[in-house]
Amino acid sequence: MVEVSASILSVEKQESLKTFYNLEAAKINYFHIDVMDGKFVKNNTLDLMIEYVRNIKNISNLPLDIHLMVEDVKSNINDYLDFNPNIITFHLEACKDSKNVSEIIDYIKQNNIKVGIAIKPETKIEEVFKYLPFIHMVLIMTVEPGYGGQKLIPETIEKVSKLKNYIEKNNLELDIEVDGGINLNNADELKKAGSNIMVVGSSLVNSENYTETVKELCKI
Repeated sequence: MVEVSASILSVEKQESLKTFYNLEAAKINYFHIDVMDGKFVKNNTLDLMIEYVRNIKNISNLPLDIHLMVEDVKSNINDYLDFNPNIITFHLEACKDSKNVSEIIDYIKQNNIKVGIAIKPETKIEEVFKYLPFIHMVLIMTVEPGYGGQKLIPETIEKVSKLKNYIEKNNLELDIEVDGGINLNNADELKKAGSNIMVVGSSLVNSENYTETVKELCKI
């Protein structure tokens, strides 16, 4: 079964509390928090996401799925430690070298939080293979990170298949999360490729019935 991580990037501020409540009532599995610094990607959501997470923690016990699209990874990890997130995912492309990647993995684990590594569409999936025994999830971006409402890049689906095959051949246990342009028209193809967690943003938040949309995604 597919799990749904609801991206709150496109949630209107004035409707945010109501939207968060309705998303939880629709039985999403995670709140997906898109943390952007205006440097690693053009958009800047640093203050907004902290505000949203505070509000979510006041009304919900659902797990937080933190996605850091930032240059200063460690500083942004520290910003979220007090919120006790389920997982913190950082971008491979934000790291200087392999040593830096390993240091960040260890730092997140030392705080009793699961670790994910994200990659942009142009990054080869093979670049994450050596880190797989030490992490809990790979997030494959199916659009260019930075803003919501984009169309899924079809070529990224092949990366999901390659990763799934590698995981199975090497008897590893990892989640494969996909993020960007995901909707009811392409979710089945992503699941067949090997994804088990789908980040869904505008196609869920803008849908007429959250419960039905989540139910359909989970059935896929």
